[in-house]
Amino acid sequence: MKSIDRLVEIIQEISSGEYSNDIMGLTCADQPEMVQTIAEAMGLMMVKVEAREYRLELMVEKLKALNEKIKRNTIQAVSTMAHALAARDAYTEGHAARVADVACKIARQMGLTEEEIEFVRLGGILHDIGKIGFPDRLFEAHAQKNPSDLVKQITRHPSTGAKILEDLDFLGPALEYVHCHHERPDGKGYPRHLKAEQIPLGARILAVADAFDAMTTDRPYQKGKPPEVALDILKKSAGEKWDDRCVSAFDAVLNGAKSESEADEHQNS
Repeated sequence: MKSIDRLVEIIQEISSGEYSNDIMGLTCADQPEMVQTIAEAMGLMMVKVEAREYRLELMVEKLKALNEKIKRNTIQAVSTMAHALAARDAYTEGHAARVADVACKIARQMGLTEEEIEFVRLGGILHDIGKIGFPDRLFEAHAQKNPSDLVKQITRHPSTGAKILEDLDFLGPALEYVHCHHERPDGKGYPRHLKAEQIPLGARILAVADAFDAMTTDRPYQKGKPPEVALDILKKSAGEKWDDRCVSAFDAVLNGAKSESEADEHQNS
């Protein structure tokens, strides 16, 4: 009777997902024949179930690897489009890569995690993808700032970019960074006139990096400013045009200050 009680107990454990080799102890010759037969059948069933689970795990891992490959290839394809777009204008060639690089440094200075920094990097690479449908004359050299009709098209590019990328769900928050990188803390940005904390932090970081690169790069209508002059402009309009925390972090980046995470580690050591 004890063998049967133990057999029932082990079967209940197996049914709840708790596999062990205890069942094999009931297959010995000193056990009743019926208990041996059931225990052997249960042991064989466990082996088959575990083999099936192992195969499923392998399939899941293969699917994960395939999904990751598709993700990388898609990001590479879209990034290539972004670089090709920038190459239409000699004055903005390399702009997206520079913005991404500066934005990552700001994000790291502010203590963001590596995962968060990666989303900021993606947002930087893709932030101007919405300009893909712009007419060629927008990229042609002109002696003054853009005419009003072109300005209207320019202000639509964050929304257009978000629309282009909307089905790439693996971009996560980077999609909103693309959509919001021209918003301003004072609500006078575009396209949705968001204010302050309504704007995702990643987008506020990109706004600073984007503005700095625009100011320090030669354009048809202006000579690039020295970095210290551009930084001064950012600081003067911090809290209005650009997020003050992001500007302060960028100031620290340019001046080689420790990041927030490094400062915390030093304080706790």
